[in-house]
Amino acid sequence: MNQSPNPNTEAPAAETPLTPSVWKKLIAEYQKPSLPRAIWQLVNTLVPYIATWFAIYWSLSFSYWATAGLVVLLGLLTMRTFIIFHDCCHGSFFESSRACQIVGYLTGMLAFTPFGQWRWEHNVHHASSGHLDKRGTGDVWMMTLKEYLEASRWKRFSYRLTRNPIILFIVGPLYLFLIWQRFPSPKASAKEKNSAHFMNIGIAIMALIMGSIFGFGTYLLIIVGTMLVAGGAGVWMFYVQHQYEGVYWERADEWDYTAAALQGSSFYKLPRILQWFTGNIGFHHIHHLSPRIANYNLERCHNDIPLFQQVKPITLLSSIKSLGYRFWDEERQEMVGYARLREFMRQHSQRTA
Repeated sequence: MNQSPNPNTEAPAAETPLTPSVWKKLIAEYQKPSLPRAIWQLVNTLVPYIATWFAIYWSLSFSYWATAGLVVLLGLLTMRTFIIFHDCCHGSFFESSRACQIVGYLTGMLAFTPFGQWRWEHNVHHASSGHLDKRGTGDVWMMTLKEYLEASRWKRFSYRLTRNPIILFIVGPLYLFLIWQRFPSPKASAKEKNSAHFMNIGIAIMALIMGSIFGFGTYLLIIVGTMLVAGGAGVWMFYVQHQYEGVYWERADEWDYTAAALQGSSFYKLPRILQWFTGNIGFHHIHHLSPRIANYNLERCHNDIPLFQQVKPITLLSSIKSLGYRFWDEERQEMVGYARLREFMRQHSQRTA
């Protein structure tokens, strides 16, 4: 439903510093959760999700190709379900924190992700995004050229392996969602560790029920296929939202929250159907500026406030370039690949000769 622009969202004058007091006033209206919008999103996501499971069961009796196509659809719907879970972790989906916890747990179970522990890790990511001195929690492993040059052979090998597209977008997501997230983080609090245990119980019950209906081998294959699509696409979205041309990274003395949000998080302009499946998370610059804006308000916020429209979009085609990025070059202040690494190593060897 289209709404008229908020009269309080006029762009600040060019000479006005973009301080938190300025942008918080601009986005205040969009931080208010909408119960009708939230319920409608649950309906238009979970009803197709459940219907797809029924269709998969039906398709098994006559066509494995139809089943494969439906598993892809289920993966895309799982990704959209994850965005609801994600908003519940931020407490933005409903006004009620209790409702966010309940829906967050249930949608997290469908996405094989523990609510409490993931919320903690993701909040750390938001507080340190674009901060070179606070990397390592809830983000993709990223090294600077200097760090790589000084690393051991084993660490270099591990880094290259991790950044390989096959590992990063295929093997890694399956391991992350199906195995890694079954174990609590050693750094997590007791409450967050318990959230992982409770989630495992929920997933086990769900697996027993679904396995008894589909057969455990068939159910496992469906889940692997689903998470291959949902996890791979989800990790790609997360990757390209923070690894792109012109991205922002700074050390502690230069790091700024506002700049990190608007310059360190991309505006990923996707085709309308992909925008729907990804729950508007392509408006990532706005999301990082204020995680309290629910996904169903992100596009409206972007369209109403000229400030956000000044952020250069990344398209599906141009985002492919991000596959070549491997390191952060502190000298040039840009993401670079292996060609720049070889040049950097030659320069370094000449300096030390």
